[in-house]
Amino acid sequence: MQSWRGLVSSKSFLQAICISVAISLVFGCSSSAKNEHEESSAAATAPMSAEQCEANGQIIQASTQDDRYVIQRGDSLSITSYLNSEFNQDVIVRPDGQVAMTLIGNVPAAGRTPQELADELNKGYSQELRNPDISVLVKNMPSRAVYVEGQVSKPGSFPLDPGMTVLQAVAAAGGLTDQAGKKAVLIRRDACGVAQGMPINLDKAIKSPGAGEDTVLASRDIVVVPRSGIANFDLWVNQYIRQVLPVNPYVAATAPVGF
Repeated sequence: MQSWRGLVSSKSFLQAICISVAISLVFGCSSSAKNEHEESSAAATAPMSAEQCEANGQIIQASTQDDRYVIQRGDSLSITSYLNSEFNQDVIVRPDGQVAMTLIGNVPAAGRTPQELADELNKGYSQELRNPDISVLVKNMPSRAVYVEGQVSKPGSFPLDPGMTVLQAVAAAGGLTDQAGKKAVLIRRDACGVAQGMPINLDKAIKSPGAGEDTVLASRDIVVVPRSGIANFDLWVNQYIRQVLPVNPYVAATAPVGF
């Protein structure tokens, strides 16, 4: 009888040890995962270096100039030869900044204007063709886009046309819904990725087009139309920027916009 009771006691003791080890492992893993998440979040929100700010500023400036647009990674290009149509190509600029061309191979494209790329291609094809006569057309520029969110019929990203304003972007998104408020907010990031918000009075922009309320947009601007009935609009803007946009994505503009 005593040996049986001793066996039961030993089993209970072993079970207690197993439970204790399992609990320690669970809490240990949870703590480790929490620490990893906090470290990754801190890394994601770390401020940009001066070199990164300068490089981003140069990219932004290039993407906002319509007369001398500089080709960027991800751009879709249509490359044609007037007298040699068999060499016509539609290409996308790769992450390494190059495009793959028939016969002549990889050619650096990012950082050049369409005319500069055409001159380089003419030089490369002159060894294969008597008169290449290459032209380069930028068909799609992902970097030249604006985003419309909130109470619009079709939220999403839209190509940035020269001189596009807030109202034009809202129209491109299908217009306002019945729940839309009378104000929108324009969110723009500076060269270091810091977001700034500016209230836009939609009623005033519609009724008084020349009053300066209908702001001209820049590449990667975000227009947000909240629901009507927001008591403290400025507080809502600050909360939206801090809570919805906590991580600095790719930058969008050269100059910050304030209240």
